[in-house]
Amino acid sequence: MAFPQTRMRRLRASAGLRGLVRETDVLAGQLVLPLFVTETEPAGARGGDRGLPGHEPIATMPGVDRLSISALVAEAQEAAALGIAAVMLFGLPAEKDEQGSGAWEDAGVVQLATRAIKQALPELLVITDVCLCEYTSHGHCGVLREDSSVDNDATLELLARTAVSHARAGADLVAPSDMMDGRVRAIREELDGEGFSQTPILAYSAKFASAFYGPFREAADSAPAFGDRRGYQMDPANGREAVREALLDVQEGADMLMVKPALAYGDLIRAVKRATRLPVAAYNVSGEYAMVKAAAAAGYLDERATVLEILTSLRRAGADTIITYHAKDAAAWLAEQT
Repeated sequence: MAFPQTRMRRLRASAGLRGLVRETDVLAGQLVLPLFVTETEPAGARGGDRGLPGHEPIATMPGVDRLSISALVAEAQEAAALGIAAVMLFGLPAEKDEQGSGAWEDAGVVQLATRAIKQALPELLVITDVCLCEYTSHGHCGVLREDSSVDNDATLELLARTAVSHARAGADLVAPSDMMDGRVRAIREELDGEGFSQTPILAYSAKFASAFYGPFREAADSAPAFGDRRGYQMDPANGREAVREALLDVQEGADMLMVKPALAYGDLIRAVKRATRLPVAAYNVSGEYAMVKAAAAAGYLDERATVLEILTSLRRAGADTIITYHAKDAAAWLAEQT
């Protein structure tokens, strides 16, 4: 049998050859580490399961903790030393109310945490999640009408107020995750009016009502007290709608876009990137993280190889930035490869 002149295996024969023609890279500077910060000292403040002061381990997310502000700064320092580009902050307030007023307090947990990180690490980017679900007593992402549905337009003012309070505290990017219609425009106008025209918006443009969020809701204590979020988060079956959402956010002033979750949505990462030509972030969410951790702990797969393959796939799909709980481990593994 005569072989053709073209042999695809020639450039796969050694690590050097494979590296020479590799199409997709993953760098620590493309990763964002999400962090959970508490207003009060966490239950594990005296040591937690791993003997770390200011840490409260999250059972469904091995290796991820709720952090006091001092512990958060130490975690951010570790991330920065590994070359990670940014941290994303999620706050757990001491008290909640119907409107989620803790979200925009100047002395709120995210605001205090942002100031602490920027004072210690002025070059590390701080991204803040802009939503009300962690601050409302009912757990929904906006204020409620009498019929218990979320009032879209009444929520916009509160989201904009929250974004400004984050910018005032020193946030480098604000990231609205609520999925209210018109929130990007409302936030952009409020930021500009308050003198923060240079603060970028990273919009959760295609955020789906996903089964992969379960561990996060425990971590952030943000599960709805009743009902669900399918009335404002997207139907996982709808791809064209995701592109429409992204294009609307572009029109309203978004600087970056996000697709969330990541693993089951590579097609939409690619579609959003092609349609908008804006930087796109993929959020490798809590359930995706927990699945890998559980499988690795059971010996079903190699954690390092699996994580790096997942991150590479998201970059290949078109993600410029990846938000992932694996960020510290991945950055350390990538450093070992260089």
